Amino acid sequence: MLKYLFLAMAGMFAATAHPAVAQSQSQPAAATPATHPIYGVWMNPYKSVAVRTGPCGDRLCGWIVWANDEAQSDARDGGVTKLIGTALLENYRSDKPGNWSGTVFVPDMGRRFYSIIQQIGPNDMKVKGCILGGLICKSQVWHRIADVPHA
Repeated sequence: MLKYLFLAMAGMFAATAHPAVAQSQSQPAAATPATHPIYGVWMNPYKSVAVRTGPCGDRLCGWIVWANDEAQSDARDGGVTKLIGTALLENYRSDKPGNWSGTVFVPDMGRRFYSIIQQIGPNDMKVKGCILGGLICKSQVWHRIADVPHA
């Protein structure tokens, strides 16, 4: 089972999901400069996936720019044939400075869930995935990285 998102809650996520509307989003150009403190490249705590955050319209989104072999295999098992380039963080709206709410996509499950991102420092953000409208949540702290790892 994929270790990059909310593994401990996979069973509950499979049973109950927050309804989410997927919207079409294009991936930002890799050369887009970081103009907001949350924009950049972030590594999950398992060091299995890196995500580039940036604007998607007036919202915040994040696209997978690197994944290890296990994460890519798990995503294929969940029906995602090409993990690199997949929008993982979708349609986050700023609630207050340093906080956003939106939708997280869990590729190995092929499901979307309500999510909150909180920037807890210049190089750390907490990504929280929730079910039951935010009543039950699990979170991870992702760390900013300077460069995308090489395969």
